[in-house]
Amino acid sequence: DRAPALESGGPEFKSGLRHLTLNSCVVRRHILRSIVQSEGSYVESLKRILQDYRNPLMEMEPKVLSARKCQVVFFRLKEILQCHSMFQIALSSRVAEWDATEKIGDLFVASFSKSMVLDVYSDYVNNFTTAMSIIKKACLTKPAFLEFLKRRQVSSSDRVTLYGLMVKPIQRFPQFILLLQDMLKNTSKGHPDRLSLQLALTELETLAEKLNEQKRLADQLAEIQQLTKSVSDRSSLNKLLTSGQRQLLLCETLTETVYGDRGQLIKSKERKVFLLNDMLVCANINFKPVNHRGQLEISSLVPLGPKYVVKWNTALPQVQVAEVGQEGGTYDKDNVVIQNAGAKKSSPASQAHNKVYLGPPRLFQELQDLQKDLAVVEQITLLISTLHGTYQNLNMTVAQDWCLALQRLMRVKEEEIHSANKCRLRLLLPGKPDKSGRPISFMVVFITPNPLSKISWVNRLHLAKIGLREENQPGWKSPDEDKKSKAPFWCPILACCIPAFSSRTLSLQLRSLIHSPVHSPLLGFSAVSTSLPQGYLWVAGGQDGAGGQVEIFSLNRPTPRMVKSFPVASPVLCMEYIPEKNEEDEDRESGGAAPDPSSVVHPTICLGLQDGSILVYGSVDTGTQCLVTCKSPGLQPVLCLCYSPHYLFAGLQDGTVAAYPQSSGGLWEMESPPTCLSVGPGPIRTLLSLEDAVWASCGHQVTVLDATTLQTQQSFEAHQDEAASVTHMVKAGSGVWMAFSLGASIRLFHTETLEHLQEINIATRTTFLMPGQKHVCVTSLLICQGQLWVGTDQGIIVLLPVPRLEGIPKITGKGMVSLNGHCGPVDFLAVATSTLAPDILRSDQDEAEEEKGEGPSHEPPPAPDSHLAHELVHKKGILLQYRLRSTAHLPGPLLSMHDPPDPDGTALAHSEEDGSIYEMADDPDVWVRSRPCARDAHRKEISSVAIISGGQGYRNFGGGGRPALGSETDSTLLIWQVPLMI
Repeated sequence: DRAPALESGGPEFKSGLRHLTLNSCVVRRHILRSIVQSEGSYVESLKRILQDYRNPLMEMEPKVLSARKCQVVFFRLKEILQCHSMFQIALSSRVAEWDATEKIGDLFVASFSKSMVLDVYSDYVNNFTTAMSIIKKACLTKPAFLEFLKRRQVSSSDRVTLYGLMVKPIQRFPQFILLLQDMLKNTSKGHPDRLSLQLALTELETLAEKLNEQKRLADQLAEIQQLTKSVSDRSSLNKLLTSGQRQLLLCETLTETVYGDRGQLIKSKERKVFLLNDMLVCANINFKPVNHRGQLEISSLVPLGPKYVVKWNTALPQVQVAEVGQEGGTYDKDNVVIQNAGAKKSSPASQAHNKVYLGPPRLFQELQDLQKDLAVVEQITLLISTLHGTYQNLNMTVAQDWCLALQRLMRVKEEEIHSANKCRLRLLLPGKPDKSGRPISFMVVFITPNPLSKISWVNRLHLAKIGLREENQPGWKSPDEDKKSKAPFWCPILACCIPAFSSRTLSLQLRSLIHSPVHSPLLGFSAVSTSLPQGYLWVAGGQDGAGGQVEIFSLNRPTPRMVKSFPVASPVLCMEYIPEKNEEDEDRESGGAAPDPSSVVHPTICLGLQDGSILVYGSVDTGTQCLVTCKSPGLQPVLCLCYSPHYLFAGLQDGTVAAYPQSSGGLWEMESPPTCLSVGPGPIRTLLSLEDAVWASCGHQVTVLDATTLQTQQSFEAHQDEAASVTHMVKAGSGVWMAFSLGASIRLFHTETLEHLQEINIATRTTFLMPGQKHVCVTSLLICQGQLWVGTDQGIIVLLPVPRLEGIPKITGKGMVSLNGHCGPVDFLAVATSTLAPDILRSDQDEAEEEKGEGPSHEPPPAPDSHLAHELVHKKGILLQYRLRSTAHLPGPLLSMHDPPDPDGTALAHSEEDGSIYEMADDPDVWVRSRPCARDAHRKEISSVAIISGGQGYRNFGGGGRPALGSETDSTLLIWQVPLMI
């Protein structure tokens, strides 16, 4: 690698850097070899499909598959092979000159940015479901074709099926992305290949995203078509499904369970549940192969799709999620029929249980049985204490261990009761009225595969209902949208519209908003899935020439609620949330030593005021204690704030950046004067903190400051017009998007080379909503979850797709425009996000696996909760032990009717075998799934996200929707909820 030029450093430092560079070169060479080998294997797989399957089928007489069907099955494979054959030739040439150039990124950009690549892969992906359907039907109806596939698989060296070969083009680009990510990690800054690798990563991610979306739409269409086939042509459901207005939001195989009066499981059956944009459908799953043996043979070659028989369907607004024990007043329990539970109404006793516990009655009964058993064992313990003899396995030590073991089982049972809702989805559906005409509802209980699935269903049901509101029909529109190109994907849903300030007597201008994430332990399982991101929303502003105002909203519910309001001395111009440091940051700064508890920085919120004050508040709760306060140098208005691990930076009106160091107490040293960095003659409009630098904008120039030494690294011109000041900067991947005080354009700059990479004119996206508007100005920017949000002075909000990975965040799509906006400029865009607590996502099985993986424990594993395991426990019994693993060390003879074992232990070889060692081998979940690693645990993290825009009033640009709330000049917040990414 070419390392950056060094102006200082001794021989030892240079020697170490040279060693690091050599290692990087070796790793890059290994990754290049992996790319070459991977591409060679992929090209061979494509050739095998054509040579071993397509060509013989086309030439075979008599034909087992017609020529027309062959063309459909193997559609576009020749063109895909051609693309990769050309890429393979270019790759070989690049390998030959690797020592001279060491560049590979530009080759990926040149090869996969061509429109032909997207076209052929799109056609292949869109046709994949059709191809598999033809193969499946031929396997079921033509034994010769099935025999042909089996022979080809057996004769191949790797035994890969035709399906296994044909799915490889769908998996190809994710493989490329992983290889390029590894290459980028081992390419130093300043290397000539680094920018091209980042651009290549962007091209591949964009291509993969488009193909994934097309595959999702194709799968969605196939599912709806399969469901439509199972419905009578004359039924109303068939007409609804074939109208073309339905979108499939979620479908999954769930287990419907029926319980008895005491909560015992009576029966269970798998159902396919479909969540459409306006209805919920439940269907039986029926496989109908020629015979059982035939099904196994065919399914090993190509996946068999099920056939559905619709059991029920209901309109989405009539569906309610009912948590056990949390029914409250959401419905009339006297009018609820528990599905097939053997009784029309729950008994008063069971209702009382439901109010106390969150779980089925069987768990309550088991807990009561354990409590009774503990009382009996305690009586036995008292009797044992009266024994005159000393016995090795019958004494007070053994008896006390029994008591401890029973207490442990009781704790486990209580945890099972507490987590009973994690995988249990209870839906309240409308039924037929009774004889008196009174409406009757019935309860359906589904068991989801894991807690993530339960959360997903509750969240999607909640947002789908909000999506049916008038203002969300539609909520977003594409500038060049037509019936064919309209892609049904999940756009953010406008959840609510609220006034920003509780007092309407004052004319307060909205200036800033920040989210302080605080987990609420009082929220139930479903409430976490439907509420906005947990925590508090701080909204601030003021009135020129008067004081400022701060309002705090609680987000621990679907609609924000104002919980506190307090004044400050001057209008608030900006706010910054500073999170608590994680353990990695503390270890890095302390050199591995234990951090001083007094120096731990708790979450804080910093306010910058017009009179030059900086206020630091604790954000753990709504106590709003002001921890630190200070004045800026020269009492200059504080226009913007940002922080780094060592400093709090304040951008001032006079072109100065004030840097406040972190104090030993964990906050900021504000009593002594800060370090002042003069950036320019104009105001510092915005600050952006990167990994090791801070970007400060002054006029049309941006200055890069070292976040540790506070030295100016370099400065560059972001716009050729001196009057166009940089007003907003947001970072994504390896790029920074900027907005300006003049014009409708936003610009993208590289974080490392500062190169100008792209410019987008926002006006072209907004003119179709407000034709005749000549001058458009960007007033706010935000990047969140692969979307660039752009607010304009017209009150219109534009949504543009950007890559999520560490590449260059170039905009490649047309994007969407919100039909909900403000009557005036969009003053700001902010994001509220919180991570769901890890214990919410843990299933009982996950916890059992973790305990198993921690090695020998002093406590027995929790009792199984499944029905089969429950029966097994009753047959074998529970080994009642806590810490005592053996009584051999206790005094006295062994009290047993059998002879004592041999001292050398040889008798153990002839003892009865423990059947549990075979049970684990027979459980497919044990040997199919490996133990979850740290990477899987991180992937299970779920973030709840909401986007908030602030401006004057509310306006619907679609002509429909509800009227504006209050006056058009009132400061208003619009809150969009984003579906949980699971």
